[in-house]
Amino acid sequence: MKKVFDTVVIGGGASGLIAAVFAARSGCRVLVLEQKEKLCKKIYATGNGKCNFTNKDWQPAYFRGSDYSFAEPVLCAFSLNDTLAFFKEIGVYPKERNGYFYPASEQAASVAENLVREAERLGVECLTGIKVGRVYCDKNKQVDGSVFVAETENGKFYGKSMVLATGGKASPAHGSDGSGYPFAKSFGHTVIPPLPAIVQLKAEGKFFKTLAGVRTDGRVTLHIGKDTYTEEGELLFAAYGLSGIPVMQVSRYASVALAKKQPVSAELDLFPALSEGDLAEEIARRFRMMKDSTAEEALAGLCNHKLNYVILQKCALEPTKKAGTYGKKDAALLAENIKHFTVKITDTNGYEQAQACTGGVPLSELTESMESKLVAGLFITGELADIDGTCGGYNLQWAWSSGAAAGKKIGGTYASHSAVETKH
Repeated sequence: MKKVFDTVVIGGGASGLIAAVFAARSGCRVLVLEQKEKLCKKIYATGNGKCNFTNKDWQPAYFRGSDYSFAEPVLCAFSLNDTLAFFKEIGVYPKERNGYFYPASEQAASVAENLVREAERLGVECLTGIKVGRVYCDKNKQVDGSVFVAETENGKFYGKSMVLATGGKASPAHGSDGSGYPFAKSFGHTVIPPLPAIVQLKAEGKFFKTLAGVRTDGRVTLHIGKDTYTEEGELLFAAYGLSGIPVMQVSRYASVALAKKQPVSAELDLFPALSEGDLAEEIARRFRMMKDSTAEEALAGLCNHKLNYVILQKCALEPTKKAGTYGKKDAALLAENIKHFTVKITDTNGYEQAQACTGGVPLSELTESMESKLVAGLFITGELADIDGTCGGYNLQWAWSSGAAAGKKIGGTYASHSAVETKH
């Protein structure tokens, strides 16, 4: 006896589960195949275990890809308010902090487990630890109306429609290992090569080992040719280079540029509270007032002491020399380097550290319901499509919106309201 499902969802993550839920709400018989032993594994790790699942601040600039205009109708059809209402309905009460929405429990498990429970309540059949080796469409050898086949070591699974919700390549430990890209290609789709996004940046400079672990509020400006990308917030220095949310926000542009062999540099403003001129005056005042102290001691309390040491050395000023030996020109040079601390970006960290990735199936090959324009009944959702958001819950919002779009279309088209069993 072989079951034929109204839809087979490949991937039990955020977009796959919400697609399954909305399809099942319309009476569809739904199967979810997940290669990990646990559903929604990546959700458990988001937001440092607290799961920032959407954001009040809603701007097109927070979503990047080959063409955002294709994504906007999808995001509008299942918006912020729709997302909050859905999760509240299934038991996840939202808590807002500076525009960021978290579950009131501040536990990512609340989002994952309530989503799984809703799927189970609706009768969605979820199989974990199932590695899909091949997917294909066979209109000539249908099994009771099924067109799509998922081949696994556990046998074949049949569906009248199929959702590819495998994720991209970011965070492979949680299931996003890039396996969905060849699936999409096998159906004739283009795949824009993925690259790490929302990731740390590697930079040139021996002093990074000295600065490892230093955190400071500042501004980062990425320079790529004539283009610049700027973000503010807490910067984090690491032995390999730069991290922190502002750095990760602009990292996707570095990824793309480096892949094209374009030079990339990062300019840091390490004291945004003062203009360069005012900062130079403040440093000169310190040198006068603490003339018998060392230059390093005179800068104490301005920047982190490790930063002060490195910046003095970058300016060829001896940290242990008396501050009174330095004048206005030296103060101006220090202020310039603090306000324009520039380093060469050499690479990004890998997919293991990335929170998202660029690339995937262009949205121009999909409809607003995330259905393939090449193969009717095939849907591609979440990170497998060429949209990546910035930090702040935007990638999860894309997962919710794209998954819901697919689930609703499947529910309205393929619902049979009962499982079909056939002998073969």
